[in-house]
Amino acid sequence: ELRKIEAALRAPSKFNIPSWMFNRRKDLETGRDMHLIGSDLELRIKQDIEFMKSIRSWKGWRHSLGLKVRGQKTRTTGRTGRTVGVQRKKVA
Repeated sequence: ELRKIEAALRAPSKFNIPSWMFNRRKDLETGRDMHLIGSDLELRIKQDIEFMKSIRSWKGWRHSLGLKVRGQKTRTTGRTGRTVGVQRKKVA
């Protein structure tokens, strides 16, 4: 059973899994629907982000600045960096 599950993850189209469940639909280079797993998926995501940066798209700019990409608000959440602490008054 484990081998059958692994085979379905590697080639889901052979097991009649619909293309809307794949994690990479309409690849930029080939135009095919694929389902990537493991390090292949991580590598392809990095390549996509670098491509967005190189064409200077809005998402690429946001990725390079380390900000949120998908339209979320950034006023209060998603803050990174050092925090500013509050000092107590000295007792005389």
